[in-house]
Amino acid sequence: MSSSASSRRLSPDWQCWLADNLARGEPPERMVEALTRAGIPPELARDELSSASSHPAVVAGRRLARRLTRLESLLEVYSELYHQTGVPRDVERRSGLSARAFFERYYYPHRPVILRDLMVGWPALERWRPECLAERFGDARVEIMIGRDSDPEHESQPDQHRKVVRLRDFIQMLGARVTNDYYLVGRNFALERPEFRGMLEELRFPEGYLDPVSPPGAIKLWMGPAGTLTALHHDLSCVLFGQVYGRKHFKLIPSFELPRVYNSQGVFSDVDAEAPDEARFPRYLRAHVLEAVLEPGDMLFIPVGWWHWVKALDVSVSVSFQRFAIPEGNTEWRPG
Repeated sequence: MSSSASSRRLSPDWQCWLADNLARGEPPERMVEALTRAGIPPELARDELSSASSHPAVVAGRRLARRLTRLESLLEVYSELYHQTGVPRDVERRSGLSARAFFERYYYPHRPVILRDLMVGWPALERWRPECLAERFGDARVEIMIGRDSDPEHESQPDQHRKVVRLRDFIQMLGARVTNDYYLVGRNFALERPEFRGMLEELRFPEGYLDPVSPPGAIKLWMGPAGTLTALHHDLSCVLFGQVYGRKHFKLIPSFELPRVYNSQGVFSDVDAEAPDEARFPRYLRAHVLEAVLEPGDMLFIPVGWWHWVKALDVSVSVSFQRFAIPEGNTEWRPG
């Protein structure tokens, strides 16, 4: 390294960028070109590239990258086989399905399905209309998430968006406009509180599908205006999602298409599933996106790890369950 170059080093951010690209096997000349375009002298770029190439951390990173490539190639095989089945673009809808058939054909094979008749006879279908809930539980306080429209990272920063309001006041907000700015989400755990026991008693557990003895956090309430949006993400366990009032639009992508959804942190995809950026996320264009609109009385089974994007088409009230009636308990994914 020359004396002029030795007095300078790349910034830590650029060093991380260089190590990441070396581990992934990017051509050296392409990296030098990118560094030069960023204003880094070519000699310094080449010296840093040479030094980083032999660094033990980069050598270990290359080994890990090769393992990752093997895993991604296996997931691509699953995606190709899935494509060859000629799977439709819409989620399958079933009625009259026994619990045994559900587990054999959907739960264990890891396939989503809409169950049309599991909510027949639920008191909640009539008594959870927003105006009825305001009359019956209006003075009870609930935690909602606000300021969502102004913060793209609101899902990862919930503490900055929490607000406690009376249910009556929140329900008055629901019909005011189409918006994603406020939403009563599952983490409120409202149905576990004594003042909402009446709502919990108006649910029914489909026999053989769900365990009626559910631990804390296994039953969640969702309520919001038309326009509420949950970005593309996956859950850590299987979910049975029931639409009680209004309609919701779902997009679902198989769990094994992980490389196509650009998941860089947590359980969320980097892709805007409503308007994907083809230049930034080209592999997403090959993802198999299934779509469905849930009507009141529909239940959607979402297998663990399946990616889903959700948008309310109307003022919406929903409930989700995560405790299935199987001896082994609900299978969970802990990606780390």
